[in-house]
Amino acid sequence: MSTTFKEQLLQQDVRMDGSIAFHANGDINIYPCPWEDDKQVTNGQRVRYAAGIEVDSDGRTRVKRWRKGSRGARHTTVFETAHGRVKVSNRWKRERADEQQVIVEFKFPRKYGLALTRALYQEESDEVMSYLKTRKEETIWNR
Repeated sequence: MSTTFKEQLLQQDVRMDGSIAFHANGDINIYPCPWEDDKQVTNGQRVRYAAGIEVDSDGRTRVKRWRKGSRGARHTTVFETAHGRVKVSNRWKRERADEQQVIVEFKFPRKYGLALTRALYQEESDEVMSYLKTRKEETIWNR
């Protein structure tokens, strides 16, 4: 099930009586009591989400879902070489809304050896630089 986090994961706030089992391996199981069968929490499907769980010494438990992916992907790939990738950031700071970061990333297998890796790096970095020179935006280099 793929859901965006702008959609509601649960239908409504529901209070239920239930039993909680804390396991030695860290698992926590929560079971509603039999007399709570008339209440429905989700829309009929299983909902999975990543969350942080806090358990107090007296057993009070809070589950807070993480807001993973709520802002979309961090980077967009704009150019690829055989072993490299040029990405552009999708997020901007408010005071600099017109600036983007360009990220160049190379991944060479270790089995290539140093001489071959250096030669491939030189070729692919030339490809990337020629691509970056064709961009019409002004590039400010940070070191």
